[in-house]
Amino acid sequence: MRFEFATAGRIIFGEGTLAEAGTLAAGLGTHALVVTGQSLERAAPLLTRLDDAGVAYGTFAVAHEPTVQLVLDGVRRARDLGCDLVIGFGGGSALDTAKAIAALLTNPGDPYDYLEVIGRGAALTRPAAPTIAIPTTAGTGTEVTRNAVLASPEHRVKVSLRSPLMLPAIALIDPELTYSLPPHVTAYTGLDALTQVIEPFVSSAANPLTDAICREGMRRVGRSLRRAFQQGNDAEARADMAFAALCGGLALANARLGAVHGFAGPFGGMFDAPHGAVCAALLPHVMAANVAALRERAPDHPALRRYDEIAQLLTGDARATADQGVAWVRELVAELSIPGLATYGLDEAAFATLIPAAQRSSSMKGNPVALTDDELRAILQRAL
Repeated sequence: MRFEFATAGRIIFGEGTLAEAGTLAAGLGTHALVVTGQSLERAAPLLTRLDDAGVAYGTFAVAHEPTVQLVLDGVRRARDLGCDLVIGFGGGSALDTAKAIAALLTNPGDPYDYLEVIGRGAALTRPAAPTIAIPTTAGTGTEVTRNAVLASPEHRVKVSLRSPLMLPAIALIDPELTYSLPPHVTAYTGLDALTQVIEPFVSSAANPLTDAICREGMRRVGRSLRRAFQQGNDAEARADMAFAALCGGLALANARLGAVHGFAGPFGGMFDAPHGAVCAALLPHVMAANVAALRERAPDHPALRRYDEIAQLLTGDARATADQGVAWVRELVAELSIPGLATYGLDEAAFATLIPAAQRSSSMKGNPVALTDDELRAILQRAL
């Protein structure tokens, strides 16, 4: 057995921990670039704490999923301000942008020197600028991952800037920041978190440490996602989902993902759609396809037994089977009003482009069984 485990230098989790942000920032730098979502108002409590700690700052807003050009704009602003610290405050887009800015702030050259697929994919050589990642949603887990996903509209793809040197110095997770999320965002991000504790658990690179993390994440989603969706100020449910998202980030950074993310990456490059919503629409159909393919072609594969375990963790029923787990996820997706992928413009004419792109993705290589083009086509048809 051989595996490695890498994560943020320090993880701080708990209600009210945002109060520590100023002191933490002061220990890392003197002038921060604060990367936020579209609404700067949401970051006001963070900015107040930076003021109290004597940390100078400038802000940089991210109104949509990050692009290569947006990151370049952020690097330029950080250099103009003389920033020696980057703080990401927001959802996955803000945090990925912050991580990419921090990496390119200290490494020479052009982003395309380092980007996968559309660039040279060269390794970063210098540690990113110190970064604090503060998520305000409970989904991506990017506060503890070693990559940033960036869109390249001219190439119609999403690609990763990836390096262990990009891991944040501090991941600060305060579940209170998620209380005000609207139900549809809770649904999308929560199902993204669920996908990210299911896929590493059955992936080709699962290991005992990520297994334990995934099991705990699934238990918490199983008991709390519906509650967080129905009652946003349920503190226990929100804490469970924030922790499950953290579990997903820890797991995917140290194992692999699967066919859901194999599709979601190229889909996001082709269509304007929230990443979590795409994962949510695909998840039950990928699970069903994997179970059927494993039964047909690899009935002794350990992942097949793991799908039974997934069902048991999600339902709380020690006798639940893989099929019941698929049904549970399908019902949850319906209950949380997840739209089909046709909502974002997908039709069968696009399958010929999307399927080969998904087959080439790094995430698809982690799927527990190699799915045929016909099986992938059936998944997309069911997800429409």
